[in-house]
Amino acid sequence: MRIRQRIVPLATAVALTGGLALTAAGPAEAARPAAGGTYLYFNKNWSNPGNSRLYLMKSIPHAKDKVLAKYRAGSGNGGRNGTNECASMQGWLPNGTYQVLGHTTHKAGGAKGINGYAIQVEDKVCKNHHTKRTALFVHSEMKPNGTQGARQPGRDNPYRWDGTNDYYSLGCIKLTPAHIKNLFAKAAHYGWPKSLKVVK
Repeated sequence: MRIRQRIVPLATAVALTGGLALTAAGPAEAARPAAGGTYLYFNKNWSNPGNSRLYLMKSIPHAKDKVLAKYRAGSGNGGRNGTNECASMQGWLPNGTYQVLGHTTHKAGGAKGINGYAIQVEDKVCKNHHTKRTALFVHSEMKPNGTQGARQPGRDNPYRWDGTNDYYSLGCIKLTPAHIKNLFAKAAHYGWPKSLKVVK
């Protein structure tokens, strides 16, 4: 199982994040969704991290929150540290609530970065209270303009979704191109989520 790099190293994260044309959430809005507001909910699958689930949820006052959309998603590199939230550039996202910082359909991160549709969330210190996970996104594999690159037989194309191995990442949450585009459409319809909850 090949492990491929999808999140840029910390040294270049600032440069790439700086290129993200964000539609930003307001400061300190995302601790918990407002009544009737939406949020993202990522449910980790310990037996198969690449087959976890991401939900778009609506907060319902005094009742069970409503699922607006559900997607297969992955986080972590699938290796021996893939479920270690404190393993930078390897493990999946730490549990907790994240503020959604913004979203774009035209991120340009280069061959080793994140391109096209992307939702950025805040940095998070993991359960060891020391290691900070940075440059965290919900994203896919595509060109900066949201289209798919050409198939490269025998090789992985970082600008193209080539199969289930593409659910692996260095910590970000990854969806297929069709699913992240659907998520953007649903979020535009129901209201953009201001937070991401990561559980299990």
